[in-house]
Amino acid sequence: MYKKELRKKYKDLRAALPRETIEEQSLAIANQLLSLDIWDKTYFHLFLTIKEQKEIDTEFILPVLAGKDKEIVVSKSDFATLKMTHYLLSDNTKFKKNEYNIPEPLEGLEVPVTKIEVVFVPLLAFDLKGNRVGYGKGFYDKFLAHCQPETIKIGLSLFEAEKNIDDISENDIPLDFCITPKKIFSFYTD
Repeated sequence: MYKKELRKKYKDLRAALPRETIEEQSLAIANQLLSLDIWDKTYFHLFLTIKEQKEIDTEFILPVLAGKDKEIVVSKSDFATLKMTHYLLSDNTKFKKNEYNIPEPLEGLEVPVTKIEVVFVPLLAFDLKGNRVGYGKGFYDKFLAHCQPETIKIGLSLFEAEKNIDDISENDIPLDFCITPKKIFSFYTD
């Protein structure tokens, strides 16, 4: 399937999910994280949930990261440049939703992209090769292109993998893992 078709399919599937199902599946995904071999890293970038889009609820991942004493990084998006600025999450961080209902930090200590070791990547769909479909603006592909080559990219999905995404471009950055409520997909190739 093509990205445009997948966007529509998975937006419709998510729209049909009851809030309770999203919470149960989000908790299952957070629990799956514990079995990944990523806990020697320090800086973890986490996207904040757009509840209006029925995204996976990353609130369940926050205590996992905090409990393992990880530095949590959150972002602010600039829709004029399609770039993100990254901030260290602290007890004092205040948030405000932007015009797209994305919760964003108002201010904070900026974290350079080069320090970020693990990125949890939002998506609508993914395939068996680790390719993903997002909302189509390219924020995460631009961000991931500036990360260190060894940065671990982990997609989070309420749904299982598609067989193939037909229109992958050279700018698309593939995932290393994708976690669903039932399974961890690994895309490492040697």
